[in-house]
Amino acid sequence: MFVCICRAVTVDEVHQHVDDGAFTADAIGERCGAGEGCGTCIDKLNAILGERMSTTSAA
Repeated sequence: MFVCICRAVTVDEVHQHVDDGAFTADAIGERCGAGEGCGTCIDKLNAILGERMSTTSAA
């Protein structure tokens, strides 16, 4: 599933960037361009980051 249509960035790609140390929407954007087009995916990026951080905190 695509998170960013402008840059064709998938959910799996976003998770990989988080695994590699991108912990903000800006950091993900620097790696793959997500959020740097129309910007409508920024909420999705932040939601994924929030889920990942809450999962990490619970572990």
